[in-house]
Amino acid sequence: MHLTKEEELILAGEYGYPLQKAMEILVALGEIYGADRLIPIKSAQIAGVSYKNLGQAGVEFLRDWADAGAKVSVYTTLNPAGIGDEDFMEKQKEVLEIYRKMGVEITSTCTPYYGANLPKFGDHIAWSESSAVSFANSVIGARTNREGGPSSLAAAIVGKTPNYGLHLDENRKATVIVDVQTNMRGFLDYGLLGYHLGKALGSDVPYIRGIKPERIEYLKELGASMAATGSVALYHVERETPEYKNAVVDKLEKISVEKRDLDEIRERFNSGWDKIDLILIGCPHVSLQEVKEIAELLRMRGKPLKIPLYITASRAVKALADSLGYTEIIERYNGRILPDSCLVVSPIKEWFNGIATNSGKSAFYFASFGFEIKLEDAEKLIMEAP
Repeated sequence: MHLTKEEELILAGEYGYPLQKAMEILVALGEIYGADRLIPIKSAQIAGVSYKNLGQAGVEFLRDWADAGAKVSVYTTLNPAGIGDEDFMEKQKEVLEIYRKMGVEITSTCTPYYGANLPKFGDHIAWSESSAVSFANSVIGARTNREGGPSSLAAAIVGKTPNYGLHLDENRKATVIVDVQTNMRGFLDYGLLGYHLGKALGSDVPYIRGIKPERIEYLKELGASMAATGSVALYHVERETPEYKNAVVDKLEKISVEKRDLDEIRERFNSGWDKIDLILIGCPHVSLQEVKEIAELLRMRGKPLKIPLYITASRAVKALADSLGYTEIIERYNGRILPDSCLVVSPIKEWFNGIATNSGKSAFYFASFGFEIKLEDAEKLIMEAP
C-alpha cells in the first residue's frame, strides 16, 4: 500500500504514539485487503461502547490510547451505550468519558444520520454500526466498509481509511437480483424481508425488485435486519435508492421471495403475551415520526399498558419528543423513551424473560440470547398488549 511521506512519518512515530498506533491499524487493514492507499474521510461512527461488550480489558485499551493524547481529527459519533445496575453504569460512564477525552461526540446512537453526523452522497466515511453502515451506503450513497470498533477509531484519529471494499466503484455493483413476489404492507414486512435476505445472501450486494417503500424508515429496517442476520452492507432497490442505475444486473443470479418466506419468520417469533414482560421499539433507534405515531397509538388505546414499553432513541430525537409533548403522552401510558442506549448490548437477562418487538434485528439478537420473542407490527403490539 502506497503511503505519502507524511503517512510514513506518522507510521514511524514522528507525530507521536497515538497517531502511530492508529496508523499501524490502518496499514495492517490496508495490506490485508489489498488497498492501494489511504483516503480522507468526512466522519466516523464508533462501535465498542457498551461495557457489556468491552469488559475491563477493552476499557484499559481505550484508556491507554486516550491517556497518551489520542484525539479524533474528523467529526466522530458513538454507538449506543448499555444500561444496567449501579455498578455497570459507573463503568459505562467511564467508557463514555474516555471517548469524550478523545474528542468524540457523545451522542451514542445507531442512527447518527438523525442528528449531526449526516454524510452526503459520495462521501467517504468510516462507520462501524452495521445498520448505520447499511443506511449510509444504500440510502444515502455515502461509502464505508463495515468497520470494527478499533479500526473506526483509528480512522477517526488519522482522518483516513484504507481504499478498499465498498469505497471502490467495482465493489458497489449488485451481485444478485432479488424479486419480491409478495405485497409489502409496512415496517414489519421490511424487517421480515431483511431477516430472510440476510440469512440467504450473506455478504452479497442485492438488487431488489418488486418493492416500493413508502417511508425511509422501511429502508432503515430492511438494511438493519439484513445486516444482523447476514453481513449485507449495501443494497439497491430498483427506482428507490440512489445508486440503483449503476448496479449492472445483466447475467446475475436471481432469487425470489414469496409470502410464505416471510410468514415462516413471523410464525417462528410468535410467543404468547403470557410469556412477554417487555415491549421494545427502536432497533435501530426511532425517528421523531415513529415517536409521534407511538404516542398517537397509545392515546387511541386509551389505557396504560400493563407491560412496560421501552423506546430507544437518540438524545436528539428524545429532546424533540420532550418539547413536542410526545414523551409525556408515552409516559402516561407506561412507556419510556431511553436515549442513547441499546438493550441488545445491555445485561438485561435478569430483568426480563420475553420481549415483544417490531424489529427483525431485535428478534434475531434477543432470540439468540434465550428470550421468548413476539414479533409484530407496532400498532398491534400497542393495541393488543395487556
